[in-house]
Amino acid sequence: MAAFNMKEDDKDEWNLNPVITYRHVLSQGSGVHNPLRMIGLCDMDAFYAQCEQKRLGIDPTLPLVVLQWDLLIAVNYPARKFGIKRMTKLPEARKMCPDLVVIHVATYKDGEMEAKYHPDPNNKTHKVSLDLYRRESIKIVNLFKSTLPTAEIEKASVDESFIDFTVPVQNTLLERYPDLASFPTDSPLEMDTPLPPPPQDVTWPLETMVIPILSDDEGTPEDAINTTTPHQESPTTWHDIGLSIAAELLAKVRSEILQTLGYTTSAGIARNKFLAKLAASYKKPASQSVLRNSAIPSYLRPMPFQKIRFLGGKLGAVIAEEYDVQTVGELLSISLSEIQRKFGSEALWVYQVFRGIDISEVKEKPPVNKSMLASKNLPKPIRGDGDVLQWVQVLCSELAVRLLEARETGTVWPKTIALHTRQAGDGATRSKQSHFPFVRNLTREVIVTAVMKLWKELHGTDAERAANPNVPNMKIINIAVSFNGVEALEQGQRGIEGFLGRERTHASTSTDHVTIPAVKEEPNEAEKMDYLCRTCKKTLTVPVERDDPEEIRSAKLESLKAEHEDYHFAQRLSRQDVVVLGGAKRRTSPGGQAAPKKKKRKEENITSYFQKK
Repeated sequence: MAAFNMKEDDKDEWNLNPVITYRHVLSQGSGVHNPLRMIGLCDMDAFYAQCEQKRLGIDPTLPLVVLQWDLLIAVNYPARKFGIKRMTKLPEARKMCPDLVVIHVATYKDGEMEAKYHPDPNNKTHKVSLDLYRRESIKIVNLFKSTLPTAEIEKASVDESFIDFTVPVQNTLLERYPDLASFPTDSPLEMDTPLPPPPQDVTWPLETMVIPILSDDEGTPEDAINTTTPHQESPTTWHDIGLSIAAELLAKVRSEILQTLGYTTSAGIARNKFLAKLAASYKKPASQSVLRNSAIPSYLRPMPFQKIRFLGGKLGAVIAEEYDVQTVGELLSISLSEIQRKFGSEALWVYQVFRGIDISEVKEKPPVNKSMLASKNLPKPIRGDGDVLQWVQVLCSELAVRLLEARETGTVWPKTIALHTRQAGDGATRSKQSHFPFVRNLTREVIVTAVMKLWKELHGTDAERAANPNVPNMKIINIAVSFNGVEALEQGQRGIEGFLGRERTHASTSTDHVTIPAVKEEPNEAEKMDYLCRTCKKTLTVPVERDDPEEIRSAKLESLKAEHEDYHFAQRLSRQDVVVLGGAKRRTSPGGQAAPKKKKRKEENITSYFQKK
């Protein structure tokens, strides 16, 4: 069996075996630079296809595809055995597999309040709905959180989640190896004392693939998946022990997903997010793969570098042309100074990612998105007021469903609602937004009313446009409606909730003054809440009902405050002077002096490769 061998300078460059100390075990988490960092990526196998298979009770061994208009957006693994891919056209896919099960995604149709599975949906009259997949995705993330309460969970997409196992791994290490709980008393380095040598026997969970260390003449790691030939080995490290623990935890949660929700998953575990995502695709479906530090170089070197995220576009093409290279290994001889000379100081991450170094954090996202958008590319353009209501109703049906679903887990409400349209031949999108007042019973009609008001403000009416010869003919090819500033009002937060049911006349926070009247004893009598604006010193009143729960009272007051703050913002804008420079209007500061015009400077660094020209 070949022994692990690598040049000393390569070890330092790849940071494969950093010193692990007692501090790294005892300091919970310790950030992205902790050498005991353990990151997992869990990916749902052909997620949309699994959702439909589960919804219809279809045998998972049957070949199945999910269709969106004439495009395949999901192909399950039994169908892939016939050579069907997501780019395959449906008629061709049926020829490849005559018994193929084809399911079109649910769609919204004008006049319907919710998405349905229509037998023959038409792009000209229907809008795609992905509500089912979003709901199932939320269930999966919630299961991650309940099964791994001390781990950090980041929902990366509807079918992928990153998991930071560092803290649960630290806790398990201390349980299994209690001697690590205290550093040697005679060590002058105290907590920075390196850990003793780790045990050399590592037990990996069943169905866990440990990506092998390959020599240059053994091909790619993918070539070795189904071989039994012995490969190079390296001494076991404490990081390897930690990876085995993370693999146990991930196998447990994947089993829970399968048993509870019926979905199979594939997963990868490594020292950072970049490598975990690569490892997750090592063997699919229904498997998990571990990338040890010692296997990183042989795993990355043969990889076509343009398959790496962010390197498949303009930047990757420029690098390939500049250096005449295709693989990561061919780029390793290029120095950091050379890459930064060509692409700027921010190109450090390119140099690091080729060596498997990634310091991006796993960040848990808020349970409610700050914005919700429903959009439709129109096969038949909107040319007048008579064409718009149909699509506004469809879009508002989707937003109503999504906001009501968000409200099931807590009281949330958007601050504003916006309408966005794009005219044919015009790359710019026109938008108009307004405050969205709180209502107790949210319906599609409430949203439609607000959007149609925005439509009139943005585009006027047919008669107004006809009377203005300077207005071009309407030909709108995209329309979208969005909620923005969606926020959850937490139970018990400081504010109104703390005063309900008590006889107080004045209560204040650090920014606002709120007056709560004494509770009336008369039945069915309306109450009110007051808001004192510190800017204009006016007291504004919002009515509430006796049986309004605390969160609704909070939402009504927050809605009033937001609307009033918008008023002051508009006033500040109106006080700015407008001067005419070269025939174009230009705003100045309240002092009257025009701000200097900034010169546009062409980007010379790596960020320019991610911007649209």
